[in-house]
Amino acid sequence: MVSLKWCCGQKDGIKIIETNDNLAKGYLKMAEDSLGTMNRERKYNLTFAISACYYSIYYSLYAVCMKLGIKCEIHSCTIEFMKKALTGYYSKEDIKIIKKAFDARDIAQYHVDKIVLKEDSDYIMEKAPLFLNKSKEILTKINEEDVNEVREMIGGF
Repeated sequence: MVSLKWCCGQKDGIKIIETNDNLAKGYLKMAEDSLGTMNRERKYNLTFAISACYYSIYYSLYAVCMKLGIKCEIHSCTIEFMKKALTGYYSKEDIKIIKKAFDARDIAQYHVDKIVLKEDSDYIMEKAPLFLNKSKEILTKINEEDVNEVREMIGGF
């Protein structure tokens, strides 16, 4: 079971870094590019479309992390960070979206003996652009006080 405390203790887990608007913009661009790939591949290669969908969502979340000065190379930990530290920004529905996309990508990429339900792939692909837009909106609202609050919380682990 992944926890914030566990994630903060991992070599590639949650770390406090300098805030970086340029990296935030770079990850947003990657999120937008992934969304384009998802839309192009949807009819041709569902595995790639699902993967691109997940990365669009993940990169847009990671852009918010860069703006806050939070680095994490373990995806489940980044999602746990979102779940615990970003409740003022992302809703329970948003958490459901990224978790469903994470699971769908895992099945699509690593489990040839399993399939992603059509309703799940349709759901995440419908929600990915909305998640990206929400992350963009969050990026415009984050201020120094928000950054300090999140960093203090993570510093306690």
